Amino acid sequence: MTAPAQPTAPDLLYSQDEEDLRSAVRALLADRADAPTVIAATETDTPYDPRLWDALATGIGAAGLLVPERLGGQGASHREAAVVLEELGRSVAPAPYLTSSVVATETLLALAGDGGPADALLGEVASGARTAVLAVPFATPPAGPAATLATLDGTVRGIADAAVADVLLVPTAEGLYAVGATAPGAAVEPLVPLDLTRPLATLTLSGATGTPLAPPEAGAAAVRRGLLAGAGLLASEQLGIAEWCLTETVRYTRERHQFNRPVGSFQALKHRMAQLWLEVVSARAAARNAADALATGSPDAPLAVAVAQAYCSGVAVHAAEECVQLHGGIGMTWEHPAHLYLKRAKADSIAFGSAGGHREAVAELVELPAP
Repeated sequence: MTAPAQPTAPDLLYSQDEEDLRSAVRALLADRADAPTVIAATETDTPYDPRLWDALATGIGAAGLLVPERLGGQGASHREAAVVLEELGRSVAPAPYLTSSVVATETLLALAGDGGPADALLGEVASGARTAVLAVPFATPPAGPAATLATLDGTVRGIADAAVADVLLVPTAEGLYAVGATAPGAAVEPLVPLDLTRPLATLTLSGATGTPLAPPEAGAAAVRRGLLAGAGLLASEQLGIAEWCLTETVRYTRERHQFNRPVGSFQALKHRMAQLWLEVVSARAAARNAADALATGSPDAPLAVAVAQAYCSGVAVHAAEECVQLHGGIGMTWEHPAHLYLKRAKADSIAFGSAGGHREAVAELVELPAP
């Protein structure tokens, strides 16, 4: 009798290709999205820099990382996409990568392969020629309702990056549709979000027409696949936020002197930063595990994603709060970027479901032995 195959251990390390990708993305963001640039952009009505997005999506090819080469993409995986999101989290750069290149792309991938309209749209999104956004509230968890409207008529609030999207993927009870952002009967109204680096908007459809992508059942499965990937890779963005906050806090407390000694040498602050370091290391393991599970198509991917979100969202918020507080007075100013990280961490903590919701999902997914 053949013994059952043992599950493969997740690979939490970074490959050389992933490190090379990280270097390229970090160099681009350092040049195009440093702190003064991002702060200045949030004070305008258009926080996105089209040149930055073009360089990231097309120049580096990040927009098509999840798309197979036969469909016009780079043929990489969620592991590489996770590296990009770590760097975007580290710089809080305003870019629709998570929403377009991960969530919308995964949704379209679930429907691709038959030469239909999903294939054509996926190729355009992978090339960076168009930006697509799934038209569901940003707080929708992977197991949440797959359809927010009965038909292409109604209002959906709190859609992340809808204001910069070319195409909206609208799930309805009648199926999944692709609707042009400027199509007749479609109106996108920007909202004022907590996180100014990731704008939210309201979509109102009134007599709009769209391209059918999938019937209700297939469309619902595609939407859940997109949301699962979004939740799993959001953990990598949260990891990047926490790593930046810890690094900058350690650097500042080494340079800031009080009573003729660095404030970082005081035992109370050492303990706080040591605790934060432990949390960041654990968050890295959880985020990498989720990315690897998605990349390998593991049956445990929903559990890995739920664990990552249940843990990483709290670590990002804690790291950002400590960053603001341990920077003292300058941490409270608009000119210092700490507030951007705190707002992004707070907004991310309820994106794709809250930590509490993901803990409930873990409890449901884990099969506990009978007493």
